[in-house]
Amino acid sequence: MPIAVDIDVMLAKRKMSVGELADRVGITPANLAVLKNGRAKAVRSATLAALCEVLKCQPGDLLRWEPEDTTGE
Repeated sequence: MPIAVDIDVMLAKRKMSVGELADRVGITPANLAVLKNGRAKAVRSATLAALCEVLKCQPGDLLRWEPEDTTGE
């Protein structure tokens, strides 16, 4: 997937657990796991804003674009 999710990086920097982040953002730990593992098809702007507020970061700290490997290797 060309969008990589770096929530784990921010969690480590903030010394915060997935459960604590989910609780503070107001989503279930299962839904946060889907997002952080890159399996989410979409993320609501309000959820992204809440993640940024709790983690004191910018959206670009959580999401980054990676080009797809089109060489077939």
